[in-house]
Parts: sequence; C-alpha cells; structure tokens
Amino acid sequence: MLKRVITLSLISFLLLPSFVNKKSKTRAVFKSIDKNVNTRSTAYNSLKQATENIGHRLTGSANGQKAEEMAYNMLKGLDLKEVSYQSFEVNSWSRGKLDLAIVPANSDNYRDIDAVSLGHSPKASNVVAHIVDCGDGLESDFEEVGENLKGNIALFNVDVRNEENKGKKNLHRSEKTALAIKNGASAVILVNRVKGNVLLTGTASVTGELIDIPAVCVSYESGRAIRKWIRDEKNIMAEIDMLNFFKPVKARNVKATYDRKSKLSNEKIVVGAHLDSWDLAQGAVDNGLGAFTVLDIARVFSELKLKTKRPIEFVLFMGEEQGLLGSKEYVKKAKENGEIDRISLMVNLDMLNNCHGFNAFGNESLKKEIDEVGTEIQSIFDNYPNQNSNKAGLHSDHEFFMLSGIPVCLPSGKLSKEALDCYHADCDEFALINQQELENNVKYTSMMLYALANADHLPAALNSSETRDFLVAQNLKEELVLGKKWNWD
Repeated sequence: MLKRVITLSLISFLLLPSFVNKKSKTRAVFKSIDKNVNTRSTAYNSLKQATENIGHRLTGSANGQKAEEMAYNMLKGLDLKEVSYQSFEVNSWSRGKLDLAIVPANSDNYRDIDAVSLGHSPKASNVVAHIVDCGDGLESDFEEVGENLKGNIALFNVDVRNEENKGKKNLHRSEKTALAIKNGASAVILVNRVKGNVLLTGTASVTGELIDIPAVCVSYESGRAIRKWIRDEKNIMAEIDMLNFFKPVKARNVKATYDRKSKLSNEKIVVGAHLDSWDLAQGAVDNGLGAFTVLDIARVFSELKLKTKRPIEFVLFMGEEQGLLGSKEYVKKAKENGEIDRISLMVNLDMLNNCHGFNAFGNESLKKEIDEVGTEIQSIFDNYPNQNSNKAGLHSDHEFFMLSGIPVCLPSGKLSKEALDCYHADCDEFALINQQELENNVKYTSMMLYALANADHLPAALNSSETRDFLVAQNLKEELVLGKKWNWD
C-alpha cells in the first residue's frame, strides 16, 4: 500500500510542472487577448459601417447580399483557411401592403390602426371578423375562450402580463399563433409589451412556411384601446387587408476555418451568429452584436496566431429570422457529407451584449469546464462576473445542432432596457450599441473559446434516444411539438 501511495505521489509530482505551465500559458493568452481587443478591435466600427452603408440585412434582399459580401471580405482578409460561401435557396417572405381597421358591425365608422405584418403571413388576405381577447395567448387562455374564437380574430399579448398567468412560461409568438390557428382563429393581432407606440415584427410561423391566416402586431397603446373598445361597444370587428411576397431567393452562409495543425481535427468547434435581420430598422442589436463579435473573434485568433488542439469554424448564418434557414441548411449539409460527426461543440451568439458568463445548455460536464475557465478569467480580470447558467432553449441557430445531439454553449450578457424595447422593432439602430460592452463580448468569448478549444476533453455528442431524453428533461418537448420539430414518438 505504501509503495502505491509513493508511486501515485511521484506521478503527481512529475505532472505538476506540465499543469502549472499550461495554466501559466493560458493566463498569458488571456492577457494578450485583452490587450489585442483594447487596442485593435474592429467590431464597433465594422458594425457602424454595416448599419450606415447597408442598413437592414433581410435574407434574399440586395442588402442581405451586401452583408454576406462584407462578412466574406472581412474573413478573407485574415489568416484563415477555407473562407467560403455556403449557398442555399429557400422561399423567403417579405412584407408588402397592410391595412388594419377597427369598426362596429354594420357601420362605416372605421378607426385605422398602425400595425405591421408578422413574417410568413399569407401573400394575400382580407379578413373581417369579431375580435376575441385571448389574454396572453397561452394554451389555458385559448381553453378559456373555447368555441368563441372559431372564425374570429385572436387578440393576445406578446408577453405574459395577466395575473392569472403569473409564473407561467411564455411562448414564442409563432407558437401562440399556432395555438390560435389550432383553435379556429381567422386572424391574429399581437399586442407589443413596449410602451411608446413601438411596433414589433418577427415570424409567426413555427415551420418557416406561410401560415394560413394573417397575423399582425399593434403597439401596446393600440392594444389597450382595442380592448377598451371591445369591452365598451357591442359587435366590434376588425378588418385586416394585406399583401406580402413569398418567393424563392438565394442566400449564403459565410464560413471560415481556423486550424493551425490541430491535433484533434475531428473535434471541430462551430462558432456562429446570424448575420441577417428584419427590415424595419438596421438590426444593430439583433443581430449586429452577435455577428460582428464573431467576425472580431476570428480576427483576434488570426492576429495572435493562437494554437488550439481543435479547429474552429466561424459561421455567419443567413435566414435565422425567417425560420433558422441558414443553420438548418448547414446541419443538413453536414449530415449529408459526414461532417456532423466532426463537430464537438456549437457556440452561438445571438444578441449578446456585455458578456458576463456562459450557458452550458443543460450539460453538467460542460458547465463544470465553463465554471473553471470562468474562475481563471475572473482571477485576472476582476470585473468579469463569471455568471454561468445551465438551461437549454430554442429559437436561434443552435437549435438544429442541439436536435442533432451536439453540445451547445451560449455566451450570456445583458442588454439595456432601451435595447430590449427595440427588439425586432423600427428603433433597432446603431445608437443603441455601447462600444465597451461590445468589446467585452469579443474579449471574454475569445478567452472561453481558446480554453475550450484546448480542453483535455469536451462532452460527447448524444445519440438519438439520449437527445430525446435530454429535450424532455429540459422541458422543450411541448414547444418542439408545436413547431413540428419533434422527431420522436
């Protein structure tokens, strides 16, 4: 027994210098990343240039094409391998004309209401029907209105604000719309949560295909007024008249590989963000923040020539706003060519601001690794909060990777109330961007990425049954069933 103890102690003593050297090297790299970002970051100015010279980045539009080319050229100017486009063709929705009017039945006393169409509403639709208040648009709300909704227009909040629903999980606007359709609604009026006559857009489709009924969004103030009218006056009706476009378009994901003779070439880390935006504004927050952080992380690794055990692929996805179209195409192609088995981790940046930690997405092994790296970062930079979480979610470009069993990690941060209020709205402009907070994204995500790319082990991918059980445990089955993405049972 004594001999065994002495042997183990000797092994530990011999390994200690290697551990100390690795830790010292990692700390030195973290400091070099900090210095590089402080003095050479291009994220803020590049995003400024994109918002001023391009504007919105709607998939399939001329603006979207310009954004693709800008990202490609930025990556091409770095010391990266295989900078390329991944082209795909999809049906893309764009808005046309919309009129929304509230009118008492058998009257010509129309009250016009400012509204915007929600994505994937029909190409042409004219609906005149009574309005039924469906509260927060949760399943219990639709159960309460019952048969009264059939053939009528469902009015509900984008958020959960009614007292009886306090504590309940909110649903995505597309999932609420799917429930409205399931319960017989002829149209949907979504009420924004933000005060100040702010209009919100976004897809109303869980599949990325056209829905059967028109869906529109009105402001918080208009929602209150409509609710007062249907309480105070009998037979209040709404007329929704809309024209939209839904046609095949060509779009391109932009990809680039960072690989300095990586030892673990079959354990690639994909770092992605969606480049596209909606068309109401510049899309500076959603998702200029994520996209231009990724582009600047690629620059940091390239300029510092950081050595990693695993290759890193930087991907700018298009089509996220219209149904995760670009990342869906990426995963589909990866399955077809066998590349899916080479992906060990997917890191997704969506509306990230002032990075203060990371979400391990329900993976305990990954959470432990993130906590340890975060503690190391915090020991050097005491203003780094190291606030990590471990809860999976949907509705961004990590989704199809997660459904394929690939571990996922999301950097997390905090947006100002002003920025949050402009989510998918006509006020999502560059003025909302804080340079230091954007550069914190680049710093801390680069540090974590470097550490994970050099970790001794990363969590293994899940097989199909393990993925199913994981999604159930994370409370995601109901949403995936609504979205027609549940591939089990």
